[in-house]
Amino acid sequence: MDSKISPIARDTQVKAANITRQSKSNLALAFISLGRERKRDINIFYAFCRVVDDIADSSKLNVAEKRQRLAAWRDMLRSAIPGEPALAHEVRYLIGKYSLSIEMLEEIISGVEMDLSISRYATFEELRVYCYRVASVVGLVSIEIFGYRNPACKEYALQLGLALQMTNIIRDIGKDLRNGRIYLPQEDLARYEYSEAELKDRQYNERFVRLMKFEAQRARQFFSSAAASLPPEDRRSMVAARIMGSVYRGLLRRMELDKFHVFEKEYRLSKLEKASRIAAQLLKSL
Repeated sequence: MDSKISPIARDTQVKAANITRQSKSNLALAFISLGRERKRDINIFYAFCRVVDDIADSSKLNVAEKRQRLAAWRDMLRSAIPGEPALAHEVRYLIGKYSLSIEMLEEIISGVEMDLSISRYATFEELRVYCYRVASVVGLVSIEIFGYRNPACKEYALQLGLALQMTNIIRDIGKDLRNGRIYLPQEDLARYEYSEAELKDRQYNERFVRLMKFEAQRARQFFSSAAASLPPEDRRSMVAARIMGSVYRGLLRRMELDKFHVFEKEYRLSKLEKASRIAAQLLKSL
């Protein structure tokens, strides 16, 4: 089968795999559990996610240019356009191969596009829309590539996406502040009497810790809901997703035990800890 792949397609697939490795994402670690073909395909999809996210985060493009490039990707999901990157052809191939919903891929673009105009969220329900688009939808598309039998697996992907994104939000508070973004809902800051001014000044106090415990508990609830939603017959096919969940739960636990020093620390698990969690999930799939 691979011998029929064109040199251009093969080169694109290699570049997609490189994007995955260079991102140093916990998501990339999970792909070790996949067979050759599904791993190649998920790398293509992940490269698409990275490319559109990088457009939204680019410091070299103005907002109008970012919107123009994201609009071009919307067009490329449906048909070829002059001068398009080779990755676009590979993404359309995935859409056909797995009967992926183009609207779902457009949701991911809409999610990263929210960062162009929204830097604050009044309520968690508003933030949930963002988390759904940039994380849950990624999961919903990923499980189509992983393969599943029970439609209930979609709820698993949705809940796990919310859990992963909330963990990211807690971990990246300092980095997001540097980019002028606050993802913590304003209603949560008010609930714990921790002001935006204090957050901008990176004031670490008991009110901040209580706020973080609240957000961490919210993430844990999503992790629990995801675990309860995973159909037993799909535990093996979802091993990559389960690895992601295990690694992120470990990351969340580390921040909790350290009392959320997210302003001055960049939390991550060691290679040994990640390897241990990957091995544990692989053994559970035997």
